[in-house]
Amino acid sequence: MDVYQQVKNVKIMDHFWIKYKKIVEEEVIPYQWKALNDELPDAEPSHAIENFRIAAGESTGEYYGTVFQDSDVAKWLETVSYCLRNNPNPELEQKADELIALLARAQADDGYLNTYYMLKEPQNRWTNLRDNHELYCAGHFIEAAVAYFEATGKTLFLNIVEKLVNLIDQTFGREPEKLKGYPGHEEIELALIKLFDVTQNQRYLKLAQYFIEQRGVEPIYFEEERIRRKHIDTAMTWNSDENMNFGLGYEYQQAHKPVREQTEAVGHAVRAMYLYIAMADLAAKTKDHTLKETCERLWEDVTTKKMYITGGIGSAANGEAFTSAYDLPNDSMYCETCASVGLAFWANRMLRLEANRSYADVLERTIYNGTISGMDLTGKRFFYVNPLEINRHQSDRKDQEHIKDERQKWFFCACCPPNLARMIASIEDHIYTYSGESIFTHLYIASEMKTKLKDKPIQIKQQHQYPWQGTIDMIIDVPNPTSFKLGLRIPGWCKNWKLFINQKPYESERLVNGYIIVDRTWQAGDRILLELAMPVEKVRSNPLVAKNQSQIALQRGPIVYCIEEVDNGPNLAALRIPKDSIIETTWEKDVLNGVVTLRTNGYKLQPTKDLYTTTESQKTPQPIKAIPYYAWCNRIKGEMRVWIYEG
Repeated sequence: MDVYQQVKNVKIMDHFWIKYKKIVEEEVIPYQWKALNDELPDAEPSHAIENFRIAAGESTGEYYGTVFQDSDVAKWLETVSYCLRNNPNPELEQKADELIALLARAQADDGYLNTYYMLKEPQNRWTNLRDNHELYCAGHFIEAAVAYFEATGKTLFLNIVEKLVNLIDQTFGREPEKLKGYPGHEEIELALIKLFDVTQNQRYLKLAQYFIEQRGVEPIYFEEERIRRKHIDTAMTWNSDENMNFGLGYEYQQAHKPVREQTEAVGHAVRAMYLYIAMADLAAKTKDHTLKETCERLWEDVTTKKMYITGGIGSAANGEAFTSAYDLPNDSMYCETCASVGLAFWANRMLRLEANRSYADVLERTIYNGTISGMDLTGKRFFYVNPLEINRHQSDRKDQEHIKDERQKWFFCACCPPNLARMIASIEDHIYTYSGESIFTHLYIASEMKTKLKDKPIQIKQQHQYPWQGTIDMIIDVPNPTSFKLGLRIPGWCKNWKLFINQKPYESERLVNGYIIVDRTWQAGDRILLELAMPVEKVRSNPLVAKNQSQIALQRGPIVYCIEEVDNGPNLAALRIPKDSIIETTWEKDVLNGVVTLRTNGYKLQPTKDLYTTTESQKTPQPIKAIPYYAWCNRIKGEMRVWIYEG
């Protein structure tokens, strides 16, 4: 089984993503630092860092926040780490060092580190793995520590998490004296594999393997744990013990059966993503074909039956969960930002198992649509839920109160903003993979990358204005003539393309899993020009998606579009786009930080005086304007739709 490695030495120069990375570095990180320190007026308090000060004995007071409040601190540190890789910032690094030192002072002598249990229920460690996120928080600290070590070479944070992991390894496992538990919210599994990558300590890989393979084994550990918990004094401040599974059973935690027996995505969407990431990682590390096949089976279920056109997943507010195949409502769905971030990370891991366009297409769809929609263009307001439709009377409905028509400053449950920030800060990690004598280009993001194939240095520079233009310019730089294969992805949305090498047409006999494979001896200065036709497409759903009948979505390149009330007036559901309509594109540099907008001539059904009538509605001609979905709700709040009626 071939395994592909991530190319890590990549510097972004992309006009689109540089803006986002700059927002994260200059706005989001300082803004979230204020949030973590309760310095945002008129916003939900976090208390996350204060919890650590109390745990360290340097402050007084009580624990405040969700049981996973610690993870917000970890994700902030991880985001900082990615920013420091290519942009040294002594002041920011010092702030991170001081926070890491605080974690070290708060850590218990035996390595334990979780402020909820240290301050709230010190006698009840490891008694509620199902609900209370101890191992989840540990996982996020491990991810952050690995990122900080790779960015700075400093080891204090790594030492903190290794001490914590040693305690976890002593506590959990198949040995008779150990607990047979595993996390209710997956995360530590993928983090342990990252820790293995930088330490090569086999115990960390084996612990990750244990947590993955023990999941769902009979008797279900969570049930045994629940029975034992009846006999202890527990605060249970997060939720009542009986209601934590939202009526979904152990499918909620993907613990209803062993992972290799799971055939469809069920339960909490974010938890599922983190589990599937870890499964793909473990399959790659251990060359486990059965686990790889399980990942492929689950991928097929998610992306062909349960994924929105934006890359959003999790169609039910109840449990933030997957439902049945093709159940994809647009105005009552969930599509948590964290879930789309998780889907992007999972696609990245599947690309390490196989260079296959189906994974890269979903990765691209998700990062350009369903993730960045979770943050406004200033980096100071956020969506937890990312709807595909906002209607006039939505706020009056109790069953849709989770849907917001404008982004919020912060959340009591604030997992999404830092999760999105860490994805943007590390976007360069998704562009390339390599194996043997092959390099694969999965994303077209203007950048400079450096790597080695069999000790031969290779540099590739991408220059273009993607995603707004489809002309991809790449320059190869090698010190000596070097033979290797370069895989260039032809996106699934692209029906016509041309490839030129040093201005000469390159004829490819066929695509291999959606990639052109250029096998040649490369010279310094070799130039690749890939022209991807990027017309506006009218996308239609599978007819089994009942909510989208007789509707179309507009897409150009990787960008999914929507219509807003600010451009088209109220009652967007009454708009119609004729089947033979011509859609024009316009680059508007002063709109929404610079976007390509779409315009066409349609019409609008006019209301009647009667609630019901046998008379056809009057049609009034009306121009229709669409903007990129990710940028909606950055001007005036109001109605919004991705799916538009055709007729």
